[in-house]
This record gives sequence, C-alpha cells and structure tokens, in this order.
Amino acid sequence: MTDEEEQILRARLAALRQEHGDLDVAIAAVSSSSVCDQLQLTRLKKRKLQIKDQIAKIEDDLLPDITA
Repeated sequence: MTDEEEQILRARLAALRQEHGDLDVAIAAVSSSSVCDQLQLTRLKKRKLQIKDQIAKIEDDLLPDITA
C-alpha cells in the first residue's frame, strides 16, 4: 500500500467515525422525541451498523498482517 492510499484510507476512516458519532446523536434525538418514528430509528441504527462494518474493514486494511 502506498502512502497516498494509506492517507486516503485514514481520511475515509475519520469521516466514517464522525458520521458514526453523528448517528449516535440522531438516534438519541429520535428516541427521546415524544413521537418516536420506529421506521426512521430502525434505518438510523442499520446505517450505524453498516458504518461500523466499514470502519472495521478499513482498520483491518491499515493494520499489517502479522504471521507468527
């Protein structure tokens, strides 16, 4: 992996982490509202899980394989 590719992955990772945090706030806001939209809440949680998976994949790509 080149330095440029690594920088791109790290930038993408930072953006995904930010979006993941933003979704936490959005989920809390929807959950605490007097009229809780279950469909919207489900979609937000699903998106958050997708982002978590993407974060894990990028972190795996950034860490070198260590063979014992």
